[in-house]
Amino acid sequence: MMPSDNGRGDTALAPAAPRPGLVVRSRATEGGAVVCTLAGDLDVETLDSAAETLAELVAQRPAAVVIDLREVAFCDSSGLNLLLRTRIAAEREGLELSLAAVAPTVMRVLELTGARTVFTIHESVEAALPH
Repeated sequence: MMPSDNGRGDTALAPAAPRPGLVVRSRATEGGAVVCTLAGDLDVETLDSAAETLAELVAQRPAAVVIDLREVAFCDSSGLNLLLRTRIAAEREGLELSLAAVAPTVMRVLELTGARTVFTIHESVEAALPH
């Protein structure tokens, strides 16, 4: 951080730029599926709200769960772990879980770890919804 003058001759550290958080939105579709959209960073500092929402959605036993990842800017190993745990929970409940519109940053993590092979991935949310 760069020091800054606070006008009294004292030098103070400039505040760090805020890290993007994670915005979690969910909606039900007419066909009985739910779409959970994640936007921002999916990492150890931000994933609590996503974990809570995804657990609640799986517990509701919808027709399908679609996780929209188009707006995820960053995903670390804890974010990947959350996606994998959610897939396992959905499988236990007999639910179809898909990832949709996966951002390149997340796709890279899925490819590097080999996790891409365990997920059903669609180009768009619309393509992921059951017909």
